[in-house]
Amino acid sequence: MAIVTIIGAGMMGSALAFPARENGNEVRLVGTPLDREIIEACISTNRHPKFNKDFPAGMKYYQIEDMMAAVEGADMIIGGVSSFGVDWFGDFVLPQIPESIPVLSVTKGLMDTEDGKLLTYPEVWTRKLEKLGKKLSINAIGGPCTSYELVAHDQTEVAFCGEDLEILGKLRAIMATDYYHISLSRDVVGIESAVALKNGYALGIALTIGLNQKAFGLDSELHFNSQAAVFGQAVKEMYRLLEYQGAATLENMSVGYGDLYVTVYGGRTRLVGILLGRGLNIDEAKAELNGVTLESLVVAVRVARAIKNRVAAGVLKAETFPLLLHIDEILTDKKAVNIPWESFTFTV
Repeated sequence: MAIVTIIGAGMMGSALAFPARENGNEVRLVGTPLDREIIEACISTNRHPKFNKDFPAGMKYYQIEDMMAAVEGADMIIGGVSSFGVDWFGDFVLPQIPESIPVLSVTKGLMDTEDGKLLTYPEVWTRKLEKLGKKLSINAIGGPCTSYELVAHDQTEVAFCGEDLEILGKLRAIMATDYYHISLSRDVVGIESAVALKNGYALGIALTIGLNQKAFGLDSELHFNSQAAVFGQAVKEMYRLLEYQGAATLENMSVGYGDLYVTVYGGRTRLVGILLGRGLNIDEAKAELNGVTLESLVVAVRVARAIKNRVAAGVLKAETFPLLLHIDEILTDKKAVNIPWESFTFTV
């Protein structure tokens, strides 16, 4: 039996408690300062407020002030924060984790630098720790996996990525079940880039659903030609961005494209894309969703900013990324949706 400490009681971090606990491990769920009510609910009901299924019996719950008690003796730490908690996790949590305990992050996203580079969150955290003279084994999860379907035990395949295959193998042994299947990869940049890039593109595909609802009515049947056209362009641009990251392998693309597929068919990114397609601007769409966090917007804007930087430097060409740059116009400049269909065509 291993001890698994999950820090961050969001939906994905909490969902991972199911395979971890069902494997016979001791699982400790720690809430962030924003998760206090969630942890209180878990203590009183043994169920996450967003789930329709109880946690496995034997779970242990901690508020943030008791984090180090939950970390003591742990065999692995799962970082369950959203993109909005990346700095907090790097500045507050990681410096307190003993170097002997590997960390596995569920957080998907990229940071852009002033010179147009795209950094994975493990790299961002490693740089922070280097300034403190500290080194941790920071690993990450990528792949098509929604939290509520993991809780429902839907068959799921993901990839754990990190520098050390031996450590990754140990993490897989702790977490793998008959419904949670885990590939291993040392290409952290590739896996993390692939699953981050899909966020903005899933929003782009969802725009077509809203456009068709605007044209034919909210109860009109779904139109798949337009969704497929944008999906095809998204695949091309994701491949080009993985090339830019030096990570355009078949394995990375399969992880990213699978994640793109599942994101298009459910979740918050789909909802905001539909609202934008119906004609709302981004502020109106956010208001309609009543404070729902939208990590996809952050990723799309950061990646577009990096690409525009590299276009200005003559390294990349704007015409290579028409979909991403239009999504950025919608989000950053609040322009109306006007998908550049003809720019998707090609001659070979």
